[in-house]
Amino acid sequence: MNLRPYAIAVTGACALLLGANGARAADAYSVPGPVLEPLPEIPPPAGVDEADAPQITIKQQDRETVEEARVNGILIWIKVTPRHGRPYYLIPSAGGNAYIRRDSLDSGLKPPMWVLFTW
Repeated sequence: MNLRPYAIAVTGACALLLGANGARAADAYSVPGPVLEPLPEIPPPAGVDEADAPQITIKQQDRETVEEARVNGILIWIKVTPRHGRPYYLIPSAGGNAYIRRDSLDSGLKPPMWVLFTW
């Protein structure tokens, strides 16, 4: 079975369609769009001191990215994002000499909830 004439016919039809619409597509892309201006910097909310805001330091290492959050110089959490895999958090223990690994910053406390009424 010879498929070569069919392939040439399909290729020719595609070339005709692309040739007819190719000029319109080129014109549509050559029209300049609106010029986007950078957004203004948003000031911090009133009553929030910049010293109380966490200071986040990002370190790019060979196989992972490490983000450290500190408030007043005290380490709050470390987020480790491996190149391949899910990110995890390291939270200092109460004594500060060990770290607890968590998959999220969720506290894990979930109060029970029941549906009382539906309509």
